Amino acid sequence: MQAYTSSRISLSPHLAQPALPATLGSGPVQPISFFPAGSEIYAQGEKAGAFYQVEFGAVRIYRLLADGRRQISAFHLAGETFGFEAGATHHFFAEAINATGVRVFRLNAGADMSHQLLPLALKGLTRAQEHLLVLGRQNAIERVAAFLVDMVERQGGLRQVELPMSRMDIGDYLGLTIETVSRVFTRLKDKGVIRLLNLRSVEILKQDVLQTMGE
Repeated sequence: MQAYTSSRISLSPHLAQPALPATLGSGPVQPISFFPAGSEIYAQGEKAGAFYQVEFGAVRIYRLLADGRRQISAFHLAGETFGFEAGATHHFFAEAINATGVRVFRLNAGADMSHQLLPLALKGLTRAQEHLLVLGRQNAIERVAAFLVDMVERQGGLRQVELPMSRMDIGDYLGLTIETVSRVFTRLKDKGVIRLLNLRSVEILKQDVLQTMGE
């Protein structure tokens, strides 16, 4: 795990305080670990036993398939947690998409954390189920529309949505090729549903139409 830690950083007030209860940690709250773009946070098969909270940046969770393809199972944005495992080891890789700050909460050995862990586990299960529903859609436009609607909701319903992940990342998440993802973005733009501000920013012009497409 390549990271740089610092206990003296400048963050906006809503990022400065960890969202997870302090009782999940062992001892003082850990400093934020900095991960450069593309660096590994943890690997499949590594020992688990901690939660990770994104303070800034974004994280992708993925697994390499037997044929060498990559399947992304989740993206995590600022304020979201990841790394919860039912077993003793990690079942996926976690990687920083861009320059990312992560705070680590290590579990107290022998302590009963069920009340704190259950909401996190249920939230992760719900998000995994929603991802399966998206993958079950036959239409590429439906998949991309559902993805954009999800990004809107997770960023507070803002009209302008930031997409830290690449088109290839989106394709590996939705089970589509990068060419298909790019074509769908262009088609949504031509229909006046979205405006492509740049490769990583999208303005939602017709959210009701996008919502209908993703249902």
